[in-house]
Amino acid sequence: MSLADDLKNLDPNNPGLWPAPVQLAVCVLVVVVILAGGYFLHFKNQRITLGQQEQQEVSLKAEFEKKHKKVANLEALKEQLAEMEQSFGDMLRQLPNKTEIAGLIVDISQTGLAAGLEFDLFKPGAEIQKEFYSELPIKLKVSGTYHQLGEFVSGVASLPRIVTTHDMKITGKGTDLTAEATAKTYRAKEEQEDS
Repeated sequence: MSLADDLKNLDPNNPGLWPAPVQLAVCVLVVVVILAGGYFLHFKNQRITLGQQEQQEVSLKAEFEKKHKKVANLEALKEQLAEMEQSFGDMLRQLPNKTEIAGLIVDISQTGLAAGLEFDLFKPGAEIQKEFYSELPIKLKVSGTYHQLGEFVSGVASLPRIVTTHDMKITGKGTDLTAEATAKTYRAKEEQEDS
């Protein structure tokens, strides 16, 4: 009998009587089905989960390294913050308060007079409100020599309070010069002004 005839005459209720090559083929087929079923039912989902976990691991490592760098620099950042707060406090102390503005205006005019300048215009403007401070512009028009103008600007810059000079325009010839500018002084807003 041939293998084809053997396959037709197989008794499905008694596989022990099947020829050895058929039994071996059926065993291999059963093992393959079990392995494929196990892979698709169990291992495939685990591989997907593993891939997701690996991506999460990379993300968490990057986040950890970023936080580690911050922690490593924490002391330096705290020192830098303390220095900035000190510097900010020093700058705030250089800003006049409302009661010191009048004295500062007098200081600016006396600095010009001490330099030998003649004031053609000295006009304080209205305060301009900013977020954390107020700005007081003062329109100036002075006459004098080049050196007197330089002495005045230097004197204003060395005042104990912050005063800046803007939009300076110098006209004239020889020793007779006229300078027009806006001097600006600043003051810190007081807490009741913020509300």
